[in-house]
Amino acid sequence: MPKVLIADKLSPQAIDVFKQNKVDVDVKTGMTPEELEACIAEYDGIAIRSATKVTAKVLEKGKKLKVVGRAGIGVDNVDVKSATAAGVVVMNTPFGNSVTTAEHAISLMMSMARQIPAANASTHASKWEKNKFMGVEMSGKTLGLIGCGNIGSIVADRAQGLKMKVVAYDPFLSTEKAASIQVEKVELDELLKRADFISLHTPLTDSTRNILNKDSLAKTKKGVRIVNCARGGLVNEADLKAALDSGQVAGAAFDVFEVEPAKDNILFGMEQFICTPHLGASTSEAQENVAVQVAEQMSEYLTVGTVTNAVNMPSVSAEDAQKLKPYITLSGQLGSLAGQLAEAGIKSVKIEYEGAVAKMNTKPLTAVALEGLLAPQVETVNMINAPVIAKERNIDVSEVKHDRASDYQTLVRITLTTEKGTFEVAGTLFGSKPRLVDINNIKLEAGLGARMLYVSNEDKPGLIGNLGKLLGEAKINIANFHLGRNDSHSMAVALLEVDQPVSAELIAQINKLPSVKQAKTLQF
Repeated sequence: MPKVLIADKLSPQAIDVFKQNKVDVDVKTGMTPEELEACIAEYDGIAIRSATKVTAKVLEKGKKLKVVGRAGIGVDNVDVKSATAAGVVVMNTPFGNSVTTAEHAISLMMSMARQIPAANASTHASKWEKNKFMGVEMSGKTLGLIGCGNIGSIVADRAQGLKMKVVAYDPFLSTEKAASIQVEKVELDELLKRADFISLHTPLTDSTRNILNKDSLAKTKKGVRIVNCARGGLVNEADLKAALDSGQVAGAAFDVFEVEPAKDNILFGMEQFICTPHLGASTSEAQENVAVQVAEQMSEYLTVGTVTNAVNMPSVSAEDAQKLKPYITLSGQLGSLAGQLAEAGIKSVKIEYEGAVAKMNTKPLTAVALEGLLAPQVETVNMINAPVIAKERNIDVSEVKHDRASDYQTLVRITLTTEKGTFEVAGTLFGSKPRLVDINNIKLEAGLGARMLYVSNEDKPGLIGNLGKLLGEAKINIANFHLGRNDSHSMAVALLEVDQPVSAELIAQINKLPSVKQAKTLQF
């Protein structure tokens, strides 16, 4: 009988689920790292929340360990890389607390609109300052959502019940999905101009970090109110303080902060600021949901081999795994490249396989390509849930296998249809090494390193010299430089692997170079 250790406090229902599925279970919470390392060897699985750290050392000691189950979204307390190397599946429960987080955002919005925390403190102090706390109605106001995925969609639904008009900025939100949830899709500047309330529901990435800053806050409607229950760092806290001081922003309510635990913050003490200590998922229902879900997922994996919500493993048989490994890397890189370069809502994705790869089990390849594609905008995406998330966003996904001659022995091509047109990337294997061979009908051969710079430009003289000069002045070393142009010699692409980060300021300078159409940093 498989044996699981529950190392953090979970709902008692989780224990019942394990026992019903004939999985033996022990509960040992509050252990020190040394105590966990000493006992982990006897367990096939470990169920945790956020307190227990599953380190490389714990994984090394857990010789029987097959699965780590995280009751919640984040897996920051799990060494996923070491788990993968050890053949241990890491699972999470990405959807168990969506309603709870959305409700918390709405609660903060209401509290801010009616100044409830301050009015509560004043009344407790026997002041009865009725005229001091003049609020605003939410009915008839415009809510701007920055990010409209799973949680954002629930916030939209609740806000519509309050008779609010909802507009959303989300590059991955299709027009069809927006229409189905009765949300108006807009560009960011339009949202900033129109919104009376702004609520953020996007992951923290290079493109979303400080998405609300001095410049963007200056574009908002005077007196806007801002809610952040998503991730600290989406709003520049110093810039927000200045906007609150000036009255540009009438109020803000945060559940998350750049540095947590947030025991000292420049926003603390401001009358216009409401804060909670990362309580988005802190309801008894949400904690019960994620506990039951993680117990069910772990039980199914340990007893029948079903993999659900794994963050480090595709659905693939053992015999296929070795053959597919280089193709999984290739498909993931191509999907990530397409996702990072897409600049509009994706309507459809076509993934084509030619040559040797067309004869293989391509389902996990399609899943990992979708994971890479959606990862820039969906924090909880993985190989298992990527197809579901694509479906939720009304993205049509097609997989095509070609039995035809090709320039390459094996080829994977991804074509996106977005609201601004089509875009495609293709790659192959040189031996077992992935290589990019085509970007939007521009031929080039490039390996994708961890840190890349992409430049699309008119094929005119001078770009390489100007680009090299800017990078050199910024002390950025070029590790590899790949070039390609289309058949008509009208457009070209430069793809550079660089050793140092390229700042947003430098990207802005590159975008101002003559002939440059787009410059963007990429990460793999």
